[in-house]
Amino acid sequence: MAHGPSRSVACGIFPDRGTKPCPLHQQADSQPLRHQGSPNYHILYGIFIRRHRISLPPPDEDQFYTVHRFNINIDIVFYGWTFKIYDCDTFTKNFLKKIGVKLNPPGQWPEDPNLKTRREKLDCMEPLRPYQSFDALKQFLEYDRKVLRFFCLWDDSGSVFGDHTELILHYFLSDDTIEIKGVLPHNSGRDATSLFLQRRKVPKHGPPGVYQPGQITDRTVLNVDGGLSENRVYGCLLDKYKLGKVDQEFYKDSDLSIGTAINVWGRKVLLCDCDEFMKTYCKTKYGIENFTSISCKAPPPPNIERKFPRYTGFGSEEDSLCSCRGLVPTPQQRNVMENDSYSNISNTLRFFAKLITHKCADVEGTFAISYFLSDDTISVFEPMERNSGNTGGMFLKRIRVKKPGQEVFKSKLSEYIKAEELYVGVKVNVNGYLFLLVSADVYTLNYMERNSDKFLMSNIELALQKIKQEESQSRDLKQVFTAADCMHTKMVAYNTFR
Repeated sequence: MAHGPSRSVACGIFPDRGTKPCPLHQQADSQPLRHQGSPNYHILYGIFIRRHRISLPPPDEDQFYTVHRFNINIDIVFYGWTFKIYDCDTFTKNFLKKIGVKLNPPGQWPEDPNLKTRREKLDCMEPLRPYQSFDALKQFLEYDRKVLRFFCLWDDSGSVFGDHTELILHYFLSDDTIEIKGVLPHNSGRDATSLFLQRRKVPKHGPPGVYQPGQITDRTVLNVDGGLSENRVYGCLLDKYKLGKVDQEFYKDSDLSIGTAINVWGRKVLLCDCDEFMKTYCKTKYGIENFTSISCKAPPPPNIERKFPRYTGFGSEEDSLCSCRGLVPTPQQRNVMENDSYSNISNTLRFFAKLITHKCADVEGTFAISYFLSDDTISVFEPMERNSGNTGGMFLKRIRVKKPGQEVFKSKLSEYIKAEELYVGVKVNVNGYLFLLVSADVYTLNYMERNSDKFLMSNIELALQKIKQEESQSRDLKQVFTAADCMHTKMVAYNTFR
């Protein structure tokens, strides 16, 4: 048995017997026919006629089909079955042209009356509860557990008791929902809440208002009445035009970027920064390269100066100030260890002073001034001298002494005499009495020299520098020191130096 080229010819069953149209395959002088079915076809399909030589219909049954008997848009009969060849592939067309067969123009696929009738019935049938599917599985499988994170700022300082609130926005790519969490600093005074906004889709133009039941829906269902006849038909149809649907625009991932202010149900939230996953996602999908962050920290609150009423003159200034700081007056708490600026409670500087006055009885009097470094207090004691007419004793008890020239009734605390202002030769005003410090004990002098960075008058380097600056009197000073040092020891006694 001779075989021709192994190439298929597309055929179709002619619908004279109400059969299903199907493609067929033909090979030269021996033809296998293969039945290609369709979905929901109730007949098993496969090899319709196995490969062998097929004889022509009567009265030429002694002859067989050859390749020259095949053409496009013709009818052929195999064992009583009529087939219509409506088209063929490119290889078959080229082969038939080479062997001299003139091809007819291609035809159309014959329509099956059974399928036509069935389609008409299906178009008339509608379910009582119509269903329209929304395929969100692909988006869920592709973006599940992928979340974009933004660091945001909500500025509500314009309202009463408003403030700047830091937020963290999570955008879920799997279903385009948004979740916002609040970031509360320590001691903020606000109640700790788990979420600022629960996970949901956020409309761009919110709050949208109050809608009637059924306005916000994915499907619009129409009730259909078949008429007033006895055979009334009740049913429902989906409104494919969706004339009564309320369109709502929700935020997508393309709407979120650094520097954008979004509307979260009437609250303006500014996107200040994002995480690394968001930057990688935007570079890959949208080609964005600029991710300049904005400071999401709230500006510091203004420094409001607290004003206090003036001192009334009753009690000390500290006690009066404490009564203005709270509803319940509390005494001034003094920590001796913190107030000891020299880290030694027992340090006491003692000076000997003369009282500058016009009274002859008090001119020759000597006073001992003690300065306590632990709390910056001063006490003045007058030693008893025989035949002086003064009994001596405590001249001033231990208190802090204010500097002269200050206003008495004022809202600020007064300034007091410091230890750095005391040195030999200075005049000190103690509550209106002017004292001249003429000397100090050895402990005080040594202490001041050890702390010469604070007691500048005991700093020998500053003293030498001051002497060097007096160039005009350098010759006179040298003569004075030379006359005082008769033995040329280059040293001057303390009493002589004074």
